[in-house]
Amino acid sequence: MWTACRLGQLLVLLLLPMGGTSMLDTVVRLNQAALSYVSEIGKAPLQRALHVTLPYFLDQSGEVLQPTRVQMLKVHVPRLHLNFMPDFGVHLLAAATFSFEVFRNPEQPLVVTMPVVLLADVRVAQGTIQTPVVSIPACYSFFGNISMAAPGSTSSSPALLIRLQKHIKAVLSTKLCLSIANLVQDLNVHLGTLIGLNPVGPESQIRYSMANVPTITNDYISLDVNALFFLLAKPIILPMDSTNFMVPHQVGTKGAMATVGLSQDMFDSALLLLHKAGSLNLDITGQLNSDDNPLNTSTLGQLIPEVARQFPEPMPVVLKVQLGATPIATLRTNNATLRLQPFIEVLAMASNSACQSLFSLDVVVNLSLQLFVSGVRLQGTTSVLGDVQLTVASSNVGSIDMDQVHILMGTVFEKPLLDHFNALLGIGVPLPNVVNLRYASPKVFIYEGYAVVSSGLLYQQR
Repeated sequence: MWTACRLGQLLVLLLLPMGGTSMLDTVVRLNQAALSYVSEIGKAPLQRALHVTLPYFLDQSGEVLQPTRVQMLKVHVPRLHLNFMPDFGVHLLAAATFSFEVFRNPEQPLVVTMPVVLLADVRVAQGTIQTPVVSIPACYSFFGNISMAAPGSTSSSPALLIRLQKHIKAVLSTKLCLSIANLVQDLNVHLGTLIGLNPVGPESQIRYSMANVPTITNDYISLDVNALFFLLAKPIILPMDSTNFMVPHQVGTKGAMATVGLSQDMFDSALLLLHKAGSLNLDITGQLNSDDNPLNTSTLGQLIPEVARQFPEPMPVVLKVQLGATPIATLRTNNATLRLQPFIEVLAMASNSACQSLFSLDVVVNLSLQLFVSGVRLQGTTSVLGDVQLTVASSNVGSIDMDQVHILMGTVFEKPLLDHFNALLGIGVPLPNVVNLRYASPKVFIYEGYAVVSSGLLYQQR
């Protein structure tokens, strides 16, 4: 069972759907390089899966039928080749050599080998629960001639070898294809878990589902996947439907195993989730006698006389930052930006611990966005792009010289905002994944209206 689980997880590499939102907005293509990788790392678990038990061989060489134990010593798979079958799935070819011990003479068992070629056609389709489903409509075993493992070590008649070959072939012709079929059934169990909820944050998740049947060519398998974000078990739906998302064939890194296209909708939905959750709001509290955050009434009083009049003694000041609108992500070739429009209320702590509103500001902040993949999560970091735009929304302290206040806000507002926003982007959004599977040397490319993750794949057994 362990062997079946491991090879099943390896084969998921071929069928893994990735990311999206409530509309179709993510496309993943797994290329021939991914099949070559699975072919290489799949040899060892396939060898274990093909290691089966044989019944006793009834030796008729004497006057009385003699039950003879036949034990499989090992299976060696020097060649495992996988290639795409257009509009169907994946074709499997495996060349294996089986070694057996025949205990005709318990003191000196006979060791024989037999070459076998396995062919299987793996169909990839869409299941009723919107997950990929694989099946094997055709599987064949081709057996070579049995031979002595070490010619001349133990004498045996050609007739015995012929009868022994017939016995082994009769058993393995059924069991080998059955072993492969069991691996496929285990694979379907793993693929079924892809519809589960993957955590984004403490109260948010993302759920993936297959949008339609896969597109399979001679060069790749392409899966269209829907994804839906949830907040407190309620789905996050974009206000307007968008057009279907398509990724050109030649994007990303040439020769990559996996090419994952993420549309504008993916970013819009993630930002809408953060906005609805209130994760983007923050409080920035000033400290008295602090050079790092000189946000207090004494400092403000030097810029706004009415603040000095109302607060002769220095008191801490709090900036309550709230985003009234969802941040806007813009994707242009080799350039990704975010636009934030927070509303800031400036409050002073009175002597009775109550908060008094001084003034409020409408703010526009443009951020440069850099994306990367860590583990199985798409993450990001930002930096301020250009000047922060500040305008007075309301004031309880008379007129305000924004040129002076702008300098102070640049000191006490920009860094806490970036730290807070980058911490959220550092949590990231999980891409679909299976146990022990990671992206290897992933690179993120930005194009007009979408991003592409171009990556290798790495299987790590724990």
